[in-house]
Amino acid sequence: MNTKRSLLSTMLAAGAIASATAQAGGISLYEVGTTDVGLAAAGYAARAQDAATVLTNPAGMTRLAGNHLTLGAQALHADLGFSIGDATSPALGGGAGGNPIGWFPGGGLFYSHSLSPDLKLGIALTGNFGSAVAYDEGWAGRYYLQEGTLLGVSILPSVAWRVNDRLSLGASLNVMHGTFETKVAVNNIVGADGQLSLEDNAWGVGANLGLLYEVGPGSRFGITYTSPVDLDFRAPASFGGLAPGIQALLSSRGLIDANVDLGMTVPQGVMASVYHELGPRWAVMGNVGWQQWSQFGRVDVGVDSNDPVNLTSSLDFKDTWHVAAGVQYRHSDAWTLNAGVAYDSAFQDNARIAVALPANAAWRFVRKPTLRLAFK
Repeated sequence: MNTKRSLLSTMLAAGAIASATAQAGGISLYEVGTTDVGLAAAGYAARAQDAATVLTNPAGMTRLAGNHLTLGAQALHADLGFSIGDATSPALGGGAGGNPIGWFPGGGLFYSHSLSPDLKLGIALTGNFGSAVAYDEGWAGRYYLQEGTLLGVSILPSVAWRVNDRLSLGASLNVMHGTFETKVAVNNIVGADGQLSLEDNAWGVGANLGLLYEVGPGSRFGITYTSPVDLDFRAPASFGGLAPGIQALLSSRGLIDANVDLGMTVPQGVMASVYHELGPRWAVMGNVGWQQWSQFGRVDVGVDSNDPVNLTSSLDFKDTWHVAAGVQYRHSDAWTLNAGVAYDSAFQDNARIAVALPANAAWRFVRKPTLRLAFK
């Protein structure tokens, strides 16, 4: 058995951990507790109705008079599971792993500050990339994954400038803090399993660019580009509960104290949106978007040991496409009813869903009333 290659395979299996039932393409969220939740993110880059536009399209800050603060919070629940195939070895024992996701939170803080009617500054603190999985102890796939977390939380200092009565431009610096944790069982052959744990944090920097064009009163078009963000994790391999023979084998190959380098890329994307008011109470909106999840599937892995190994492995992910449509009904200045539908294409083969990434194509059908409170 090539133990080093087995370790590399384990790293690759655990190198892109996350899942979500309300995901955008891949493992990103469009919804972070703001009005986008009730619209399935329709109008994402064109609505610009509150300070959450710092994230969705920074150019939209020019539509906000004065200073605006938006706080968003949400609790999402995913319920899914694996079934054990007939070809699974009976020697593995264990069950199907239970529901590996369950409840997970989301949200953010968004602030837009007016220097003048044509120049705005903004800041946001939010996380819309990644999630976590945790399978039941002893499940049949424990040698691929037991627990895993990959999260990105971003600080977004932003600026927007109104070029003329119709055109506004905006930009954000995306300073992302990434957290990576994973636990995988080690087969001791005899007796209870051992365990391999990896844990690290890393910073990455990218940019968001936005354009907003006012076609006419109550009608606008927006487009936003999100650049890739590289997260380079360096996690010491922490082993526990190893049988003496396995311990000696890994030690002889320098793997007990090895550092594992994992280089992954949060994908770039483009979103184009339209917003149109049908009258004083009704508005319709929609999106078309693209995200480069094929780049996220190319993971650079290195093992720093007595015999260093470096490779780039492709997980054969596909780029994703997004479409959405939504409607708003303004009942009063305080109450708005939102509804939307969205579809995001698959980023992996339905016949080969990875245990580390139990997510794929998704439909979202939502409706939600929104209460607006104004403080002066």
